[in-house]
Amino acid sequence: MHFEVLVEDSSGSIVVDNVLRAILGENGESHSWRTHSYRGLGRLPKGLREKGDPANRILLEQLPRILRGYGNSLSRDSAAVVVVVDLDNKDCMTFKHALLGVLEECRPGPRTIFRIAIEEIEAWLLGDRKALMSAYPDAKKSLLDGYVQDSICGTWELLADVVHAGGSAEIKRAGWPAAGQAKCQWAEKIGPLMRPEQNRSPSFQAFREGVRRLAACGPGTFERQHQRRHHAAAACDGWRRAALERSFSACRSSCPAPTATQLVTTP
Repeated sequence: MHFEVLVEDSSGSIVVDNVLRAILGENGESHSWRTHSYRGLGRLPKGLREKGDPANRILLEQLPRILRGYGNSLSRDSAAVVVVVDLDNKDCMTFKHALLGVLEECRPGPRTIFRIAIEEIEAWLLGDRKALMSAYPDAKKSLLDGYVQDSICGTWELLADVVHAGGSAEIKRAGWPAAGQAKCQWAEKIGPLMRPEQNRSPSFQAFREGVRRLAACGPGTFERQHQRRHHAAAACDGWRRAALERSFSACRSSCPAPTATQLVTTP
């Protein structure tokens, strides 16, 4: 299986590259992937059929155009798209439905999964405490102990307070691009040490299992799944028609024929 992976920023791309290697093996052996990083998340365009400017490297603004392109160029049987985004302060279900709505507008659409890091992808780094402590032996354990996994708490700031000298306050004082540089550094140090099975982040676990399910799909799997769904739907429709006919027959046998007056006055 080949994966086209869309990530909202450079640090997220580093994390995803490392965990994909841990999940799938070396790139290009059993499976392959390309990771595309963007310059932020942005917002979905109001008109999903509008053509975005390819030079504008903001993920959600480009997403309808990108998925339409993949729908026309990727084989659904041997390739898939994985979109990884941060939740930030959005409602998770509303956001997921909006993303799925973009995919529904694609005709044809690529095989795609959306995975949302809660609250931010730094939660995945915090989720593998063994990897974090190996990368940063002097990390502040008291702060780490107080973290509730995948909580909405200002995740990157908490990670900064755990591992960075001076904490998040110093990074914020330094201004742009200090935060992005620090996030990339954490991803580069912790990411290669991460082990998929020991990560406590539920949003990471959803990413891990989604990738594994896609990787398990061999040639012809998608078509077979589609055919099974089609046959199941047809069988279900046939069963419903037979059940309705039995119901109508029972009704006809138990109810007297209506009179002419009843036929006229029955609403």
